[in-house]
Amino acid sequence: MSGSLFALVEALEREHALDAPDRLRERIEVLDRLDALVAATGTGALLQRAQAIRQRLEAATAVQFDAIRQAIRQGDGGNALRRWWHAGDDHARHSGDAYDWRDELVSGVLPFGEPDEASALAPEMVFYQPTPARHVFDLLERLALTRDDVLVDLGSGLGHVPLLTAICTAARGFGVEIEPAYVRSARACAQDLRLANARFVQGDARETDFAVGSVFYLYTPFTGAILRSVLDALRGEAGRRAFRVCSFGPCTAVLAAEPWLVGEDAPAANRVAVFRTRE
Repeated sequence: MSGSLFALVEALEREHALDAPDRLRERIEVLDRLDALVAATGTGALLQRAQAIRQRLEAATAVQFDAIRQAIRQGDGGNALRRWWHAGDDHARHSGDAYDWRDELVSGVLPFGEPDEASALAPEMVFYQPTPARHVFDLLERLALTRDDVLVDLGSGLGHVPLLTAICTAARGFGVEIEPAYVRSARACAQDLRLANARFVQGDARETDFAVGSVFYLYTPFTGAILRSVLDALRGEAGRRAFRVCSFGPCTAVLAAEPWLVGEDAPAANRVAVFRTRE
């Protein structure tokens, strides 16, 4: 393992260009490698060199994250983030629900802080995981949301999807989450970034005002009777108007079997599914 660290340190010491803003993806990926190698290496001069490089790259990354946050506060967050949507896309759609460097970007830019301890999960509730950032970016591009749209995330967790919707589009992002600690964190993040078009409510998804959304998103936040109740409520709303429903994870198969929904694309396990209500 020390040989791998030595080779990486040698390579990084020769390439100071990683400090450049356009090398953000490479810098994040190198930092991940450095963290893993440093953790497996003891003490000594090599470790000190590796730690010095890590500090330099972390400082450059922190400056860039802060610049993106400032752009968001000034209303230009979409442009600041959009340049990274497709960077390195040669493999981005082939790893399912795994995370990649874009998740480090999003977690570094969005000032969540440490949320309070979450409550114990009720039956049929699913352990929280954020949607991989590359899938959120891909979804927002496909949806082509306008200022007339409201994307409602049912089971929004820390609010990644509504926040990125508010940052990257003219639409409003609306998160419904039962865990109070997550809602407080999401609200604080939206306030810090001055996102007037991002809103979060604490409550049961079954009691949502479904009339407000033009797009609904679910990353399998619940199963069984809870999911059935939410889908039945959406089906009732579909009897009054058209909208889209997007899903990721195991609940996608359930939505695909709903007779009142039709898929906009061929099913793909490594991509968010988009359905529309039948006319």
